[in-house]
Amino acid sequence: MKEVIDEAVRVLKDGGVILYPTDTVWGIGCDATNEAAVAKVFEIKHRSEAKSLVLLAADLDMVARYIKQIPSIAIDLVEVNDVPMTIVYPGAQGLAPNVVAEDGSVGIRIPMSDFCRELARRFRRPLVSTSANISGEPTPSCFAEIDPAVKSAVDWCAPRKFEAGATGRASQIIKLGLRGEVEIIRA
Repeated sequence: MKEVIDEAVRVLKDGGVILYPTDTVWGIGCDATNEAAVAKVFEIKHRSEAKSLVLLAADLDMVARYIKQIPSIAIDLVEVNDVPMTIVYPGAQGLAPNVVAEDGSVGIRIPMSDFCRELARRFRRPLVSTSANISGEPTPSCFAEIDPAVKSAVDWCAPRKFEAGATGRASQIIKLGLRGEVEIIRA
């Protein structure tokens, strides 16, 4: 796994876009702090930059570097969570502007996949993680279902063996506010 992650990190540092399995579905990803790389992801997906993207972080310490203030309930949710969960945090900072929603929030998931956590940890920055499909098309649940146009548009693709353990379904999404507000966006 080390050699594969080293190669992915090299591509990410060069501003490239990767195709990789997450704990949910295959994702198209890049450096979430690199505006040009994020623009490439939107281009591959034929998706408007007005739509926000989910990010993956290695742990809460990494999340804390990119969020002005983590709502206290988020810590509890992360600690008890046993399914893939994306938390939409208020007050994004230090990220590419095209990953931040109009209201200044950003969705971040700490993946349950060892491969993804280690990739984010070694890269030392959050990764974009949007489903590996053309916008409006069904989300592929496995590598074999990914559109060939997506596969050929990325700069690097992870070996299929790392998709083991993926749920094949999108994560739940919960939006949190600093005053204890909780909104379930996708269960």
